[in-house]
Amino acid sequence: MNAPIDHEPNSMNVFDRRLVRQRRTRAATDFDDHDFLFMEGAERLCDRLLDINRTFSLGLDLGCHGGEVAKALSPGKIDHLIQADLSEALVRRAGHRHATPVCVLDEEALPFGLSAFDIVVSNLSLHWVNDLPGALSQIRMALKPDGLFLAQVFGGMTLSELRNALAEAEIEVDGGLSPRVSPFADVRDLGSLLQRAGFALPVVDNDVVTVSYAEPMKLLSDLRGMGETNAVLERRRQPLKRETLMRAMAKYMDKHADSDGRIPATFEIITMTAWAPAPTQQKPLKPGAATARLADALDTEEMPLGEKADPKNG
Repeated sequence: MNAPIDHEPNSMNVFDRRLVRQRRTRAATDFDDHDFLFMEGAERLCDRLLDINRTFSLGLDLGCHGGEVAKALSPGKIDHLIQADLSEALVRRAGHRHATPVCVLDEEALPFGLSAFDIVVSNLSLHWVNDLPGALSQIRMALKPDGLFLAQVFGGMTLSELRNALAEAEIEVDGGLSPRVSPFADVRDLGSLLQRAGFALPVVDNDVVTVSYAEPMKLLSDLRGMGETNAVLERRRQPLKRETLMRAMAKYMDKHADSDGRIPATFEIITMTAWAPAPTQQKPLKPGAATARLADALDTEEMPLGEKADPKNG
């Protein structure tokens, strides 16, 4: 099933979704040579799943890429997993590697009914979605009550070294700036979006993965091989000039190379954990509703902070 992509002008559109699909499709041919970051993300997601004392009957891997989550998943944790991606070529690759049902879809227009899944996971894919609040709402509605949403996206520190080097080089050579690296959300924004989408018990945290390269052109090669190169709608259409690129790569090396001449590439990975609301879930107490003292729980003596002010005496 191929879900349509809306190309009508929209103030919420930041990314060229058609280009995202094309670049993922192009990357599918040699994806195994560049999938290390997706494998890292999948292993982290599956480790989180092991900490949850539940098994799940039917799950959706939303943005499955080459099937990394299915590969890292512990047996019996999810009985039946549907792998889905924007790119048909990646979906076919994932389905061939792991004998599970597959689906080609657009994350912004999920073709599923209400309460279809016990769990939805997404591994480093949703940062390419234009209408993330809408996508999160659709995911929440596709989950059964008390169903789990577990996802990772790239955060704002991602590729900070490359972004700065490109910006400085473009200002020097071309006299101006254009978007060369995609924008990313931060922890606070994503926590608010989960609440806005109607999820219960949302938790958002982040971690940083630093990849070491002999030289920055290998990083650009990996980004292309992962299908993660710039797809911002407002990007400059003409290719980056060779002079600008070489200046950026030299700045990268000058500012960030270590004593061995290797350069770091920072990837911030933000993890979102949330649940579809259910009557059985724990709920926070209302202010003033506590029935026990914190001092008793800690087996210590309560120390008063001083006399309360008397409003009559100012």
